[in-house]
Amino acid sequence: MPDQLIADVARVCHDANRAWQIATGDPAVSPPWDEAPEWQRESAVDGVRQAQNGATAEQLHQSWCDFKTADGWVYGPTKDEAKKTHPCLVPYSELPADQLRKDDLFAAIVAALTTKEPHDV
Repeated sequence: MPDQLIADVARVCHDANRAWQIATGDPAVSPPWDEAPEWQRESAVDGVRQAQNGATAEQLHQSWCDFKTADGWVYGPTKDEAKKTHPCLVPYSELPADQLRKDDLFAAIVAALTTKEPHDV
């Protein structure tokens, strides 16, 4: 898949994630794609590549955790970019239902936007 298409799909996933955060009352809503820090955009792009290669929602979550911890993030009861804490840095099985749905949504968007060739649409 061309890099530009991967970036476009990552943008859609990010914006859908942001909309889900708003809908579920998340206290730390991600900024819009164009205002998101580079690390956040890179994480979305990486997630798209992995989902396209067949990663499950659970595997995507573990990869996200690995990405965050490699950057110095740790578990914390609230998301705090300055302190690098995040409440979702837990095993997939311990995520609340709204977070599980968010991972499912990400994987579903990647599948919907990457499984058909343009001439098949």
